[in-house]
Amino acid sequence: MSRFIKNRYHGFASYTPGEQRNDGTYIKLNTNESPYPPAPEVQNALSQADLEAMRLYPDPTGKVLKDKLAALYNVQPENIFLSNGSDDILNFAMMAFVDEDEQIAFPEITYSFYEVIAALHDVRVNRIAVKDDLMIDPADYYSLNQNIVIPNPNAPTGTALSADEIEMIVHTNPDHVVLIDEAYVDFGAESVIPLTKVYDNLLVAHTFSKYASFAGGRLGFAVGSAGLIQDLMTIQYSTNPYNINRMTMRLAEATVDADTYYRANAERIKKTRARTVAALETMDFSVIPSMANFVFAKHACISGKTIYEQMLKRFVLIRHFDNPKITDYNRISIGSDEQMDFFLERLTEVLNAYS
Repeated sequence: MSRFIKNRYHGFASYTPGEQRNDGTYIKLNTNESPYPPAPEVQNALSQADLEAMRLYPDPTGKVLKDKLAALYNVQPENIFLSNGSDDILNFAMMAFVDEDEQIAFPEITYSFYEVIAALHDVRVNRIAVKDDLMIDPADYYSLNQNIVIPNPNAPTGTALSADEIEMIVHTNPDHVVLIDEAYVDFGAESVIPLTKVYDNLLVAHTFSKYASFAGGRLGFAVGSAGLIQDLMTIQYSTNPYNINRMTMRLAEATVDADTYYRANAERIKKTRARTVAALETMDFSVIPSMANFVFAKHACISGKTIYEQMLKRFVLIRHFDNPKITDYNRISIGSDEQMDFFLERLTEVLNAYS
C-alpha cells in the first residue's frame, strides 16, 4: 500500500478470487463457471450495427433488457435492477440500506465477499453460526431485526433453504432489508422472486455468471419492490451511471431469449452432479447435499489441502479454504461429463498414492 491510502484501509484484506489458469492446460473446477458455451443465438447476436454503435454510450436504463427479464420472471420492469455482476448489487445495497448504527447478518460459513464488502463500508457484522452439518438454521434469522444477506443455495456448501423458510425470515424482519443471493438457484433450489410482490423488504440478487455461461460478460440483476430498486438506481447513478456496456447489454438480451437452452444445460449439470456425488461416495468421501453447480466434499482420511495440492499437480483446479471449520473440505465445480471423468481419474490416482 502507498502512504496515501486512507487510514481505515491500512491492512485491509480484499477478496481473493478463485485461481485463474486459463492456458488450456488445466481442468478448471474451482470457480463454478458453466462448462457449456453460450447459446448459438448469443454467439451470433452482435451485428455490424452493434459494433458501429460502440462509439455511443449505452442506454443507462437498460430498458430492452429489463423488459425481457421482467417478462421472463413475471415482474414489472420497475422491479428490475441491472448490475455489473451480482457483486455490484451487494456493494450498492450496502451503501443504500445499512445505516452507521446498524449491522448486517450473514452465515459464518458463506461467500467470503460479504465479509469484504462489509469491511469496505465499515459495516458491523453479525456472523451467525451454521449447524454442525454446515446447514443454515433459518430460525436463527427469525425476528433478528437486522439487515440480512443469505445466499440460497449457500456457498461453498451448496445447501439450500426452502421458500417457506426464507419467507419467514423476511416476514419477521419487516423493517430491515433481506437480500437473498440466488447465484446458484437454477441448479435445484426454489427462487423467492415471487415473494418480492408481497414483501417490500425483500431483494433477490441473480447473476448470468453460473447457469447462463456468461461469467466473462459480467451481468447481474436484482428483483425487488419498486422502492428498493429506485434506491439502488440512485446509488448507481451517483457512482457509475453507464455500468453495463453496450456489448454486454446486447449479448445479455440474446441470453434471455435463449433461456430454454440454458435451462437444459442446468439439467445436464444436475445429472452430472448426481453422478459425481455417487462416485465420490464410493471413494470414501462425505459430500454435503448440494443444490448448486458444485459439491463440497471431504475424505475420511486425506486432508482437504493435500487433495487440493495433489490435484493441482495433476492439472485439475479445485477450491480449498483455510477456514478451520471447513479446511477438510474442497469445493468442486461440476464440469462436463468428460471433465468430471478426468477429475475422477486423477482423484483415483491421488487416493491410490495415499492408501
